[in-house]
Amino acid sequence: MASKRILISGGAGFIGSHLAEAFLKKGYAVTIVDNLLTGREENISRLIEQQSVKFYRVSVENFSPANEESYEFILHFASAASPKDYMRYPIETLKVESLGTFRLLDLAKEMGSRFVLASTSEVYGDPQVHPQPESYWGYVNPVGPRSVYDEAKRFAEASTMAYKRKYDLDVRILRIFNTYGPKMRVDDGRVVPNFIVNALRGDPLPVYGDGSQTRSFCYIDDTVRAIVQLTEKDGISGTVVNIGNPKEISIMELKDTLGRVLGRDLQVKFFPLPQDDPKRRQPDISLIGRLVGWKPEVSLEEGLKKTVEWFKKKVGLFEKGKAGDID
Repeated sequence: MASKRILISGGAGFIGSHLAEAFLKKGYAVTIVDNLLTGREENISRLIEQQSVKFYRVSVENFSPANEESYEFILHFASAASPKDYMRYPIETLKVESLGTFRLLDLAKEMGSRFVLASTSEVYGDPQVHPQPESYWGYVNPVGPRSVYDEAKRFAEASTMAYKRKYDLDVRILRIFNTYGPKMRVDDGRVVPNFIVNALRGDPLPVYGDGSQTRSFCYIDDTVRAIVQLTEKDGISGTVVNIGNPKEISIMELKDTLGRVLGRDLQVKFFPLPQDDPKRRQPDISLIGRLVGWKPEVSLEEGLKKTVEWFKKKVGLFEKGKAGDID
C-alpha cells in the first residue's frame, strides 16, 4: 500500500499526467481531478486502471473528495494553458484559478496538506527585465485578451500567499516557463506542437511577427523532475520558484533546430503578431539551483527528437507518404 496520497488537479493534462506517472513511480497513491475541458482521458487511461489511482471527472471548483481521502500534497495544475484554449474558454480559465484555487486551498487547510500552485512565466507579461527573476513583478495588460490567463494566475498566486499568511499554510508557487514533450495535444496551438505537426504534414510552419521573439524551451522530463523535487522539499513554504530552461532562442532558431532534427529545410508562413505577445522570455533559475540543485539536462534537439517520435504515432496524421520522408 502506498503510504501517502497526492491530489493533482488537471491531472489528465500535459504536465499533470506526467506528474501523476512520476509520483506513482515514487510510491504515492494519486487522486486525479480533471473535467477534461483541455485534458485528455487517454493521457491517464493506463494509470486509472491501477488500484492506487482515483479519477474524478469534475471541475475543480466543484470537487469533493471521498470521506476517507486525505492528501499529503495538493498540486493545483488545472488550467487552460495554451493561448488557443484560454481564448476559447476565458470564463472557465478565470474560474479555475479563482474558485478552483480557493476550493483546493480550503481542502489543504482542512487536511493539513502542502499546497503547490502551478503558476506560469506569463505572470511576467511582456517583461521589461531580462532574464526574469522571481523578484520581478511583471508588466501585464490587465484588460488585454491574454489577461484571462495572466491575471488569473496572478490572482491565484495572491490567494495562495494569503492562505500562507493568514493560516500559515505550507505553500509553494512554481512559475513554469515553456515546457514541451509527449502528450501535448495535436491541436494544442503552442509553438512546438504547431511546428511539429505542420512539419510532419509537409505544411509551412506558422510564424507570428518576424520570428525574432524569444522563448526558453524545457523538456517535460526536466520540468517534472523540478516539480517533484520542490513538492517534496521541506522548509520552503511561501517560496516562489522559476522552472525553465535558461537557454534563450528565437522562434526562427527553433524552426532551424527542428529542421536539423527532421533532416530537411522547413518553410514558414508569417502571420501578424498577437496583441501583448511577449518579445522575450528567459528564466533566471539561480534560486531553484540553490534550493534543490536542479538544472535542465535534456538538450533542445534531444527533446524535439523524442517529441517528434511521439507525434508521428498519432493516428491518422502521419501515415506513410502523407508528410514525405520524415525519418
